[in-house]
Amino acid sequence: MLQPAPAALFDHYLGISRLLAGQLDFRSAIRSVAAEVAHIIPHDHLDVCVLLEGGNYHTAYETGIETAWGEIAGAPVVNSPIRSLLWGEVDFLLADDAMTDPRFHFEGAFKRPIVEQSLRSRLHVPMKVQGTIIAALSCSSHKAGVYTMEDIERARIIADLLTPYFFALQAAEQAQRSAIVEAEARAREEGLRQGALKLTEALEQERQRIGMDLHDQTLADLTRLARRIDRLSRNGEVTAEVLEPVSRSLQHCMQDLRQIIEQAKPSVLQLFGLAQAIEHHLDRSTRDAGSAIEWGLVDETNGALEQLEPTVSVAMFRIAQEAINNAVRHAAPLAIMVRLEADKEQLSIEISDDGTGLSKVRGRIGGGIDNMKTRARLISARFTTGPGHNNRGTAVRVVLPLGPGPAPNGPAGE
Repeated sequence: MLQPAPAALFDHYLGISRLLAGQLDFRSAIRSVAAEVAHIIPHDHLDVCVLLEGGNYHTAYETGIETAWGEIAGAPVVNSPIRSLLWGEVDFLLADDAMTDPRFHFEGAFKRPIVEQSLRSRLHVPMKVQGTIIAALSCSSHKAGVYTMEDIERARIIADLLTPYFFALQAAEQAQRSAIVEAEARAREEGLRQGALKLTEALEQERQRIGMDLHDQTLADLTRLARRIDRLSRNGEVTAEVLEPVSRSLQHCMQDLRQIIEQAKPSVLQLFGLAQAIEHHLDRSTRDAGSAIEWGLVDETNGALEQLEPTVSVAMFRIAQEAINNAVRHAAPLAIMVRLEADKEQLSIEISDDGTGLSKVRGRIGGGIDNMKTRARLISARFTTGPGHNNRGTAVRVVLPLGPGPAPNGPAGE
């Protein structure tokens, strides 16, 4: 929960939220709030460093001073001067003089902007969603010894206000990139140019819906809070006890915003169907594995996947997703193959690899297997695991009856 702040600062905190509403890109968002942030934490340079998908690269959106940090679309996190914060090793960074602070000057560090712009005093706090770091808020001053722990606490409040918006923008960008890639692939394979146009129209409609939700719900809530604080200010001294319900209301507003964000994330599964969603995840997981893994997907379902209920499709996708993740993370495979088959009686998905085998890694992925079994049971599917083809690696198989009657889970193959 937000700690009560002095009444004088609340107008600036609410001003940040009001200014963010309606901003639809990272640069305009950070620039729109810079002046309000400066009233809370004076700075010569302000930026939000956003982790890109996968967490190995990042990019910075700046205001105040334009540096080389903002010119690189995807810089390796390992070279970031604040990598310890982005990796979650520390909860904040506070420096009296970053020009000489060894934390910013390790081998390979991209520290040039610190030196070129004389960014001496620096503070950095993480921006988290459900405990996961997605970005970092940074303030810098040319003067040394400017910031204190009180500024860190204020920066954390600002980060809490910024995070839902930046998470929404990040999710929208990732969804749009995925959708565009899939649309282009389908257009090339099937010549469906009209499909790409419809997708673009759907994304534009969703963007407009998000904007309306932010305006009608979030901005309205913040306006009511601003009026409430104005009344409190006119009534005399504002105590922590009086401000506590206001702070609670602000938290509720942020929770509503997070719900808007979650509803605004179109998935590959929703846009293109189960087979394409599995193929997309398989491609991305093997590409990010750090080692060469061959993969393939064979779809012999003859349209049966399109007849599945949405909840069943989601469950089948999650099972395949977990099986692929387990293979990539724990089995050290050279190849992963997914096969989808269907006849009049049943539909099956098999994920097989040629890795180390389930028995050698069961302890590390037991929870994942239990989750897959539970998902299968909830949709009346049969779930089995066992050795892969030619008794190598692991094969995970889920079989969904297409006729009446449930199919209880069979025993694990190992």
